[in-house]
Amino acid sequence: MEMATGGTRVTIRGEGVYDFGERLGRLKVLLPQDPAGSSERRSITELLAPGALFMKNRGAGVPADKWVRVDTATLSDGNLVTGGVTDPFAAAEVLRGTRTATYVGKTEVAGSEVRHYRGIADLGAAARGASVENKGPLAAAAKGFATAEVPFDVYLDDEGRIRKVRHRFSFANGQQKGTVAVASTTLLYDFGAPADVRLPEARDIYAGKIAEE
Repeated sequence: MEMATGGTRVTIRGEGVYDFGERLGRLKVLLPQDPAGSSERRSITELLAPGALFMKNRGAGVPADKWVRVDTATLSDGNLVTGGVTDPFAAAEVLRGTRTATYVGKTEVAGSEVRHYRGIADLGAAARGASVENKGPLAAAAKGFATAEVPFDVYLDDEGRIRKVRHRFSFANGQQKGTVAVASTTLLYDFGAPADVRLPEARDIYAGKIAEE
């Protein structure tokens, strides 16, 4: 995920496993370098689940052995951006709101031949056509972003599976004027690999106050 505002650009990378049947994922997300100049880049472990995002090593006063749980329907971006990565299932469901699409041609992604399409999706339409778990988050994103229109590039293999999808989001920059441009790219590979994802027990979820970072 790349974020740009003014003259500042940051890049966040995540990698892990995702179970499309259970809609559960586990990712290790590497945050950008601290603006103060620290050479260490902190990593966060994230668990993706229907309607929820769990984060470990969140910082901001949270004990290292505890998880933070976030209800994705309460996020103004529907967790398309907040976690630093886009939930793979939500990334696919954004395409349910496709308004226009053009076939670009054949190319390769990770050694596989794919068909490249480029178009624009509407988050409001995507929310209406989404699964029950993603209706709320996508509807929140449709209202929270600067525009509900999302330009995208998607690459499909011969079985119709998404191998790569790139979305471009835009949202208001808080107290500053202007918008933040976000380009989120999801690359999918190793289909059929085991993805054993276990959500934390209630006792392992932090219930205290989280400081602002």
